Amino acid sequence: MEKKKYYISTAIAYTSGKPHIGNTYEIVLADAIARFKRMMGYDVYFQTGTDEHGEKIELKAKEAGVNPQEFVDEKAAEIKRIWDIMNTSYDRFVRTTDKKHEEVVQHIFKYMYDKGDIYKGEYKGSYCTPCESFWTDSQLVDGKCPDCGRDVEEKCEEAYFFKLSKYQDKLEEYIESHPDFIQPVSRKNEMINNFIKPGLQDLCVSRTSFKWGIPVDFDEKHVVYVWLDALTNYITNIGYDVGNSSEEFAYRWPCDLHLIGKDIIRFHTIYWPCFLMSLDVPLPKQVFGHPWLIMSDGKMSKSRGNVIYADDLVEEFGVDAVRYYFLHEIPFASDGVFTRDLLIERINGDLANVLGNLVQRTISMGNKYFEGHIQDKNVTDEVDKEFLQNINDLEKKVTEKMDSLQISDAISEIFNLLRASNKYIDDTTPWILAKDESLKDRLETVLYHLLEAIRVSAVFLEAFLPDTSESMLKQINTSCKDFVYSSSNHYELGKPTPLFMRIEVPKE
Repeated sequence: MEKKKYYISTAIAYTSGKPHIGNTYEIVLADAIARFKRMMGYDVYFQTGTDEHGEKIELKAKEAGVNPQEFVDEKAAEIKRIWDIMNTSYDRFVRTTDKKHEEVVQHIFKYMYDKGDIYKGEYKGSYCTPCESFWTDSQLVDGKCPDCGRDVEEKCEEAYFFKLSKYQDKLEEYIESHPDFIQPVSRKNEMINNFIKPGLQDLCVSRTSFKWGIPVDFDEKHVVYVWLDALTNYITNIGYDVGNSSEEFAYRWPCDLHLIGKDIIRFHTIYWPCFLMSLDVPLPKQVFGHPWLIMSDGKMSKSRGNVIYADDLVEEFGVDAVRYYFLHEIPFASDGVFTRDLLIERINGDLANVLGNLVQRTISMGNKYFEGHIQDKNVTDEVDKEFLQNINDLEKKVTEKMDSLQISDAISEIFNLLRASNKYIDDTTPWILAKDESLKDRLETVLYHLLEAIRVSAVFLEAFLPDTSESMLKQINTSCKDFVYSSSNHYELGKPTPLFMRIEVPKE
C-alpha cells in the first residue's frame, strides 16, 4: 500500500542572531508532529532552514566587520547546530542564499510582473527595520511599530508592489470555505476582522535602499523584498519553478502544515496565499500559529536581559528534559511561561518520579522475583480490566490529540497511563504476592502487564522524547513496536538504569 505523504514546515529562522528558547520551541514542536506522522506510516517531509536577506542583516554584518554572506554563513551554522542539539529529524535544512532558490525567486517575480500582479510605484511610510515592515499611520500604536513596539522612521523610495487587493475576495472566500486553514480559530478571526475585512493594501515587494537581497533581474537597482523571498522557500526547495516544476514538487505540494509563530501569521495567511493564487499554485492545507514561550516577566528580549538559550539548558538538564518542558508546558492556543523552577519541578515530578521510578521499580521486581524472565501467564483479576483498557486506548487518545495539534494534551495522555501504572502497582501489591508461592503466576502476570504499559508508552514517547523512548525499550529488551497490548512478548530484562535523576533544590 502506498504511504500517504505529509509535508510539514517551520518558519525559516532569521539569521540576525542566535535562536533563543522561544525560537527553538517551534522546531521541537514540528519535530514531534513529524516523528508522530512517521510512526503512523506517513511518508513525511519535514523542512526547516534560515531566512538570510534584508537590511537588518546588511547592517549587522557591517557592525561585525564582515560581508553579509560570511555573517549569514556563521549564523545559519549556529541555528543548524542548535536544531541538531535538540535532536530534530528535519529532512532538509534550506537557506534563502542558495543559488537555486534565488534564481526561482527571480522567475516568480518576473512572472507576477508580466501578469500585471506586480507594478512599479513609490513607497512613503513608516518603516521598522528590526521587523522589516512598512506601516500606515493608522496601524502604528502610539507612533511605534505594532509588532515590536520600537521606533519607526519615515522612508520614501521607489518600489515594486504586489496587488494584494486583487486577491482580497478570493482569499476571504477561501478562508471561509476552509474552516481548518487557519488554526487556532482565534487567529483566523483576528486575520479576517483586523486585516482582510478593513481592506488589503498592496504590498511593497522590492527595495532600493540596500543591496543584500535577490536582485530583480530586469531592474537591478531593486532587490526582492523579504516576504516574496522568504515565503517562497516552501516551494522553491521542493522543485517549484515557473513552468518547469519537478516531480518532487508535484508529489509534495500542497504542504500539509505550516507551523509558525503567531506573530507572523499575517504573512502566512494573507500574503502567502495571495502569492500562490497569483502563481496558480494550490494553497497549503493548514497554517498553525502557535503560541509563544515567554518568560515570567514577559516576552524574551536582549534589552531586558532575560534571554535563555536551549543549548545552555540542554547542557545542564539534558535534551529530553528540555523537549518535555517545551512540548508539555505550552498549551494549544495560549502562551506558555518558562521558569527554571517549573522545569526542575517537571523533571523531578513527571520525569524522574512518574516515568523513571515506574521503569526502575518494574524492572527491579522482574529481576528480583523472576531473574528477569517475564511472560504473560494470563492470571487476571478484576483490577486488570481497566488497566489493560487504558493501555489499548492510548493509541486512539494520542492520535486524536495529535490530529488536532493538541501536543501538550497528547503527552499528558501518555503520562496518564504511566500514573495509572504506578497506581496499578499499589493496587496489586507485587511484594505481597511474592510471599505466596501459589500466587507466582499472578505475580508474573502483573509484572507482564506493567512491562506492556511501559513498552506501549515508550512507543508513543518516541515522537516527543526519542532518546528516553529508546532507553526504555532497551532496558526492557524489546523491539516490539505494537501500539496495543500484546500477550506474546517474552521479556528478558536487563539491569535498570535511571532515566532521569532528581535535581536537589536547596531549601530556603
